[in-house]
Amino acid sequence: MAQEQIQEQQQTLSLKQTQSITQQQLLQAQLIELPVAQLLERINTEMDDNPALEVNTDEDSEFSENSDFSDNSENSESPDEFEKEERQSALDAALENIGRDDEDLPVYHSGQDYHEDKEEIVYGETLSFYDQLKEQMGVLDLDLRQQDIMEYLIGSLDDDGLLRKSLDSISDELAIYHTIDATPQEIESVLHHLQEFDPAGIGGRSLQECLILQIQRRSPSHLRDLMMQVIQNYFVEFTKKHWKKIQQALGLTDIQADTLIKELRKLNPKPGASLGEAVGHSMQQITPDFIIDTQDDGTVTFLLNTGEIPELHISQSFTDTLREYQNNKEHMSRQMKEALLYTKKKVDAAQGFIEAIRIRRQTLSLTMKAIIQWQHRYFEEGDEALLKPMILKDIAEKTGLDLSTISRVSNSKYAQTRWGTFPLRHFFSDSYITAEGDELSTREIKATLRDLVDAEDKQKPLSDEALGKLLAEKGYPIARRTVAKYREQLGIPIARLRK
Repeated sequence: MAQEQIQEQQQTLSLKQTQSITQQQLLQAQLIELPVAQLLERINTEMDDNPALEVNTDEDSEFSENSDFSDNSENSESPDEFEKEERQSALDAALENIGRDDEDLPVYHSGQDYHEDKEEIVYGETLSFYDQLKEQMGVLDLDLRQQDIMEYLIGSLDDDGLLRKSLDSISDELAIYHTIDATPQEIESVLHHLQEFDPAGIGGRSLQECLILQIQRRSPSHLRDLMMQVIQNYFVEFTKKHWKKIQQALGLTDIQADTLIKELRKLNPKPGASLGEAVGHSMQQITPDFIIDTQDDGTVTFLLNTGEIPELHISQSFTDTLREYQNNKEHMSRQMKEALLYTKKKVDAAQGFIEAIRIRRQTLSLTMKAIIQWQHRYFEEGDEALLKPMILKDIAEKTGLDLSTISRVSNSKYAQTRWGTFPLRHFFSDSYITAEGDELSTREIKATLRDLVDAEDKQKPLSDEALGKLLAEKGYPIARRTVAKYREQLGIPIARLRK
């Protein structure tokens, strides 16, 4: 009896709680993350793969995205349909109610998408930073799985060409959003192939690795060995330009040291930027996903840029075929049943895709409306110092959407404003809490810090301590170590190196 109780207890403790993600949820997550240009490519691919999906040329067609081809009666609803209606109601309610606490900050959506090709804003040439790297995949013998991993790695690179996401994080994202169960070791194997692409240094996981990758491309020589020693063993001294310490450590003459320094300075800390210069000083082709306009009276309006994205519907031939089969179920042959299953599968997939596009449109509208309301003063005047502290969690709470959804909306998308075209991440900023409990925008502090450095006497550059005192006088009482942190994030060297 005691043994049975022990066994039962062990079995109970071994149970694990799991959470399943439906294919429809995955599809919605993928489409939400895509900017408008890539969404058009995705739609074209889906239409090539699914003959039940067609461009809607008749707005009054009864066979629209809302057509119901369920086997159930008209009055019954499947769990998926009920869940879809629940999500739709939640989004509609959020769109209607958002901002009721901000009645003095009006934001209007016209209800129609921006669709005027003549005014489409594109920066750079047609070949993007992403496309240039993707083209180089053609010379590699990769299977389909490795190609998918490679494309995700390329999409995860920062603008400077470095990969700052951990391989564990990429492994999780591939599993959740792309249903690819890849270990960090497998991803690293594909990453090594990416690091062989041009320009040298692409795909480095740190500045140090980026420079090492560039040195490895050089022909074997004593100079190459010395460069490798510096980056591998004296990297801190190298970043601080302590050339004398490096010279003494390696036992070099002045001429040898000068030659070594000259070659080290040829290394590129931002290989992605050099690749961008080949396409017109732009990292990628940029098409704004949002068109934001500010009226003279402070009213802010916005539109979704649909570019050439078509309105989709279900093919009428498929709907007619499906209804014909469903009306003759009792007299169907095996071949007709197989045809019915194929037709229904394609129609269901088309309906799911149309639904995912609609959810994407509403989710983007909801998110942008919340961002504009939060940063209303900025959109009124265009002064970057007016950007309030705002993180993804703030917009998630304001919209009622999931944090990961807000992250996907903000990723790789741009907004055209009266003050310029910016990535959505531009409008987000962390906050700094002072000892008195005041909340300051880190972006505002950094902007002031850069102004102070730009205005300093270049013969007598200001130390971090001196910069801290000046910031405090301007209403930003932050510690010296915080000044150093923000200075490094802005790419501003220490005072000794600014002479």
